[in-house]
Amino acid sequence: MSKSLKIGITCYPSLGGSGVVATELGKLLAEKGHQVHFIANSIPFRLGGAFQKNIFYHEVEVNDYYVFRYPPYDLSLATKMAQVAKMQQLDILHVHYAVPHAVCAFLAKQMVGDQLKVVTTLHGTDITVLAQDESLKDLIRLAINESDAVTAVSQDLIRETVDVLDIERSIDLTYNFVDKRVYYPRDAVALRRDFAAPEEKVLMHISNFRPVKRVSDVIDVFHKVNQKVPSRLLLVGEGPDLPKIQWKISELGLEDRVHFLGKQDEIAQVISMADVLLLPSEKESFGLVALEAMACGVPTIGSMAGGIPELVIHGETGYLAEIGNTDQMAEYAIQLLSNEGQAASFREACLHRARTSFCDELITSEYEDIYYRVLGRKVSALKPVCG
Repeated sequence: MSKSLKIGITCYPSLGGSGVVATELGKLLAEKGHQVHFIANSIPFRLGGAFQKNIFYHEVEVNDYYVFRYPPYDLSLATKMAQVAKMQQLDILHVHYAVPHAVCAFLAKQMVGDQLKVVTTLHGTDITVLAQDESLKDLIRLAINESDAVTAVSQDLIRETVDVLDIERSIDLTYNFVDKRVYYPRDAVALRRDFAAPEEKVLMHISNFRPVKRVSDVIDVFHKVNQKVPSRLLLVGEGPDLPKIQWKISELGLEDRVHFLGKQDEIAQVISMADVLLLPSEKESFGLVALEAMACGVPTIGSMAGGIPELVIHGETGYLAEIGNTDQMAEYAIQLLSNEGQAASFREACLHRARTSFCDELITSEYEDIYYRVLGRKVSALKPVCG
């Protein structure tokens, strides 16, 4: 058995797929005996405040010096990373997002020395949005090239990283995952009864309601489905497009059939109410919410954007259409919601795929192998069996 490690993790601590995955990974690593130190400006929301063995939190405090027009968070983070690395003798800094976290880790390594290794995980926005800015390209390229290992959450994201930044180094494909102890089909019959009649179907969309999520397409799809299949739409989350969506729902006369649930922490319980998840995004590096739905036995109808086709198997665990093709998405939804035998088959396929291809033990083991590799230690030949 390989020696336990001391790992520093930095992520965005608020709501978001990267923060969820980083926090859940840290918790699983701690369960396996590794010492995990979260370094961030606030406690990651999935971590909670209760004491957990092998998990420590180090707060980044920004020096509000009067000379600076804006508080220099990046410099404070880099300094804190170096302090924690020295004090705790960290083996690894695992940072999620190239900007600013990988850049800060690069600075911290300059202060600490080459014995500190940096692993950077790309989640999407740092490449699909920030790397499109010419003024940031060189900085992002530096952060990626100077990392001891780089991972990305989908093959599509690797391709885009190589194309946009002209990266020649190797990038490990390490998919997102969900903890099967948390994400599984829940008994949501009573909860569902609050929103839909027994004969009605429930469609769901979960996001941060940004333009890239194309929530307007969600409303279009639901409007078409509801004309053929009595149904309800549950919208989970908040964001800038919410007022525009409320207006569209009103214009289509759907107010009594659409329910806004706001932000929710117990996502597995909420998703378990649904018959179908709608994910018509314009860009989606992986689509964590589709995996969360899959693990709860809920198929996804979405777009062929980014990493979604790597997650959702068309005609088996859901259906995919071209971005913006709401007619096709609606047809797929009507077909699935009208055929209970097919729906049951899709549910079983979802559960099997989530438990095997995106198993938490498997992905955690892949990250461990990367850590041991950059440290020059032997990688275990034994792989966890999922199912």
